[in-house]
Amino acid sequence: MYLDICDLLSIQYPIIQGAMAWISDAGLVSAVSEAGGLGVLATGHIDAEGCIKAIKEIRERTNKPFAVNIMLLSQQADSIVKAVCEQKVPVVTTGAGSPGKYIKMFKESNIKVLPVAPSVAIAKRMEKDGADAVIAEGCESGGHIGKITTMALVPQVVDAVNLPVIAAGGIADGRGMAAARMLGASGFQIGTRFIVAKECSVHQNYKNRIIKAKDIDTTTTGASTGHPVRVIKNKLTRKFDELEKNNASAEELDALGRGALRKAVTDGDIENGSVMSGQIAGLVNKEQTAEEIIKELFEQYKNIICNIKI
Repeated sequence: MYLDICDLLSIQYPIIQGAMAWISDAGLVSAVSEAGGLGVLATGHIDAEGCIKAIKEIRERTNKPFAVNIMLLSQQADSIVKAVCEQKVPVVTTGAGSPGKYIKMFKESNIKVLPVAPSVAIAKRMEKDGADAVIAEGCESGGHIGKITTMALVPQVVDAVNLPVIAAGGIADGRGMAAARMLGASGFQIGTRFIVAKECSVHQNYKNRIIKAKDIDTTTTGASTGHPVRVIKNKLTRKFDELEKNNASAEELDALGRGALRKAVTDGDIENGSVMSGQIAGLVNKEQTAEEIIKELFEQYKNIICNIKI
């Protein structure tokens, strides 16, 4: 049940804000946590010093639990792990690898560990490594994605592990949460909807593009490199398509994508920047505060769950 996740993480609502590089900063994280969800600080674009600064800022803004996301393939991973342990962060989420070698450090610092798992095999490995829960993330998500849809992935992960499972990918309203609950999920990770939160510092052009998005407006780039990324279609994605059709090297593709997310997030260049977004963007149609988003999500969810007739 969702209360398991709330009890595990000491939060009011079973809603976790997805970690989005250049987007999930102290302002957004603290707003989500203060509203009763779990805000998650992204560290893929900062170093350990920047991480510590953000953690201190979050604690100045709220006394509620929050998390730090660690990209395990990052060159900064070791130093950021050390920083979050020193800062006694309540929760860590991880991606791009297994947190196994850090589990002892996390446990000694009383940190809950929630790795992202895009497959059953990885979810089982995370359980073996000592995770407290797993985030089953489907390919509907924005940013770096796996190959399996949320609808197919979540119930298989639920059956495979004896841990709470958090559903991620393709969830932007209470209906999505209720559907994931029926698949066995104990909680819900939501990213794209929080991009348009009023507390989110992303450029207004980025927010407007999310709000105007239609159901078929996202695509994936980088499939030929083995690291596909879901984004909204624009000039950049068309350049990626052209390069991939011409069998461009991974180095050429990496060069095209380098700095593209920052260009969209901070400069507001939504044509030449990487506008990462989930497929669910077509359901996101207004700016709200983080508190308004969370309360609306949970009210929709509760009304559906309480009125299910068999």
